[in-house]
This record gives sequence, structure tokens and C-alpha cells, in this order.
Amino acid sequence: MNGETTSDLKFREDGSFTIVQFTDMHFGDDKEEDLAKDGQTAALAARILADVKPDLVVLTGDMIWSHGVPDPQASFRRAIAPISAAQVPWAAVFGNHDAEAGVTREELLAIQREDRNCLSAAGPAEINGVGNYVLTVKAADADGADAAALYFFDSGINAPEPIGGYAWIHPDQIHWYTQQSRRLAEEAGGPLPALAFYHIPVPEYDEVWNDGTDVVGTKEENVECPKVNTGLFGAMVQSGGVMGTFVGHDHDNDYCGTLHGIRLCYGRVTGYNCYGKLQRGARVIRMQEGGKTFETWIVEADGGIVR
Repeated sequence: MNGETTSDLKFREDGSFTIVQFTDMHFGDDKEEDLAKDGQTAALAARILADVKPDLVVLTGDMIWSHGVPDPQASFRRAIAPISAAQVPWAAVFGNHDAEAGVTREELLAIQREDRNCLSAAGPAEINGVGNYVLTVKAADADGADAAALYFFDSGINAPEPIGGYAWIHPDQIHWYTQQSRRLAEEAGGPLPALAFYHIPVPEYDEVWNDGTDVVGTKEENVECPKVNTGLFGAMVQSGGVMGTFVGHDHDNDYCGTLHGIRLCYGRVTGYNCYGKLQRGARVIRMQEGGKTFETWIVEADGGIVR
């Protein structure tokens, strides 16, 4: 499989397409304290989905803690339950904690795929990671040609020990992306407007805070990006089309900024069973068919909106 996934995603008649991004839900095990916090997370997710009524939900990793948890598969089923209950299309990428111990990415993907509304895919077996795939959003008219693309990447867990820190998106994944981007551009007669989702931020997330434009939001911790820059952001700049990228991982960062024409955005931490000063919530992303930009804002647990 080349990572292309068929779906029924489509712009609405008014030309809009709305995504809710949940990140770092961090469901734990069956201890009473964990279950109480996870119940708060599930209730928050359900409430946001009922209020926003999105066309797609994206989970950008660390849905669960797997290390030290006796049954991470059960934790994962609890984590995705409120999304499944909403009966809305959804897709996910893995974070560094989802399959850290006791469970594999393949096993977690199989659980996702039990839900008929799940669009996650393993992607090409010959490249690094599980969950490198692209979804397209069709035009609202009857012809339904591809009008936008959504790229998903597995950003891994840890770097090799001599280097340390977090993993990076590998050159073979970036090559896959450029192939997909070129194919879609050829079919559409030009680069498709696109968004990208992965868990661990690329180094440019640090650069955009210092040197980007239109920077809004909160930075309360260091950008925990890989020590090696493999060039994903550069490939996106050169390929054209990608309007924005969305990550999680750093719970006390929720900012967005523009660098070389691409908006780099953090989600808002969603889970109560993990560290973080920020009020829990989710990021909402709204595209307009034919547009080269998008709107985005954060919805908070208390009903507040942060733009």
C-alpha cells in the first residue's frame, strides 16, 4: 500500500471543512485515580465534538500511556471510545508513548480499524513507521474531484542512544511525502491545498517562535524536537500546497506561527492524566474549498475560545 487512503471526506455545500484536533489524551490504566482523570478527558472530548460537529477528528498521538500499564490495549479502547461514539470520521497518528511498552503500533492500529469511521492506515510497509498516509477531501460539487489533502506521519519514539532525545521523521518518509504530493499535484493541475499532522514537532517549531510572523499563543516550555533535522519542513516548502502542520507532544505550548509561508501549529493538550499548566481543550481547524489559507482556534474546557 502506498499510503493513499480512500475516504468519503468532502467539503460541505458552503465550502467549509472542519477538523477537531485532540492531542496528548494520555489515558492511563484501571487505577481509580487514572480512571477519574480519564473520565474527565472523555467527557471533554464528547462535549467538544457535540458542540463543534466537525467533519473529521484527528488524534495527534499519545492517546495513552503504555509504559507500566498492565493492559494498554484496554486503555486505548477507552481513549478512542468518545471519538467512536460521536460517529464522525477520524484518523490518528502515534506519539512516543502509545506503543512505548507492552503493545505494538500494529496492534493499536488494528483496534482503531474496528471502527468503520476510522480512516487511519498503516501506510507503506517498506518505509519507517506505522501510520504514514494521505487522505483527500473532495470538492462539494457532484464531480467530487480532490480539492485538498491531509498528510499523516509517524514521528517515532526515541533517537538512537548515541544521539539521544526524540526520534525524527526519516528520509524515506519524506520521500514518500514528496511522491504523494507530486502525484496529487499532477492529477489536480497544481499543488493541492494541504495540512499535515504528526506528534513530535520538527525543529522549525523553535525557529518560528523566534523568527516567524503572525505568532500567537503560549510557549511555556522548550520545543522538544529531534536533535537531527531531516528536512520534512523544507520538502513541504519546496513541494508547495501544505498550508499548515499540527503537532502535540509539548503540553505547555499551544502557539501558531508562519515560517516561509507555512503555519506551524501546536494543538492544545486534551488529557487530564498528564503534566501541563494549560487548560485542557482542543484545536479546531477550518478550511474553505479553493482557499490557500485556513482558520484555526482553540476551544477550552470552560467553553472559552482562544484565537
